[in-house]
Amino acid sequence: MRNLFLFLHLAGAIFWMGGMAFMVLALRPAAHAKLQPPVRLQLMVDVLRRFFLVVGISIALLLATGVWLMLQVPGGRAPIGWHIMAGLGIVMMLVFAHIFFAPWRRLRAAVAAQDWPEGGKRMNQIALLVKINLTLGWLAIGAVVLLG
Repeated sequence: MRNLFLFLHLAGAIFWMGGMAFMVLALRPAAHAKLQPPVRLQLMVDVLRRFFLVVGISIALLLATGVWLMLQVPGGRAPIGWHIMAGLGIVMMLVFAHIFFAPWRRLRAAVAAQDWPEGGKRMNQIALLVKINLTLGWLAIGAVVLLG
């Protein structure tokens, strides 16, 4: 059972981290270089709508499996790296919640209104927050691998 929960935990992290890396390192730069704002922003809204569903599932998996795995540690003494990873994971979830309920909502409204400057501003805000989350994710991975 432990291996199944560990697999699901890693799958959730890989999907979330991989999606963020793909967005900020590949999709967004390529779209910015090749597409005009109306097409680029609509593409990003369509991509993010799908990706945010994956992130929601990933967060649910990470929370459920992470809590279960922590509770399986004998004597309740999980390594410090696990606690750092869990803390950073919670911060990442809060950053995602902010993205979802603030700039994402504003990006969709701007694209629907064809307000391309506002849409670009909101997309830049989302990209910055995703870069922050990606960094936090790497720190969490580093903590659990390097500190146990």
